[in-house]
Amino acid sequence: MDDPIEVLVIDDEQIVCERLQPMLEKSGFLVETFTDSQAAMARLAEKKFDILITDLKMAPPDGTQLLDYAREHAPEMRVVVITGFATAETARQAMKGGAVDFIAKPFRLSYLRDLMLKIASEIRGRSEPAS
Repeated sequence: MDDPIEVLVIDDEQIVCERLQPMLEKSGFLVETFTDSQAAMARLAEKKFDILITDLKMAPPDGTQLLDYAREHAPEMRVVVITGFATAETARQAMKGGAVDFIAKPFRLSYLRDLMLKIASEIRGRSEPAS
């Protein structure tokens, strides 16, 4: 049996964490959530996660700083950026910074779930089953 994929979710809106955690857990992920980005940064420094889901606009460190930290300290970690302030420029910067996806809020939970399952499959080195 495969080890569970560990996910860290950081969003300064509690409701986002409250909606993502149960959805991800039902999909088989181990999930930790933070609304305080400084506490989340400290957690990233002490524990390895497979996937980071981070909001973009937060009190420092913001999503860009968390993405930079992840790229430097855990380059194998996949990062998904979510934001209510999506622009072409912020999307370009996030993708250039190493994010695997950039999702504008509001988004469908099913879209994020499917993306996360795809990333988990890639992490495990398997191809997606044919539809």
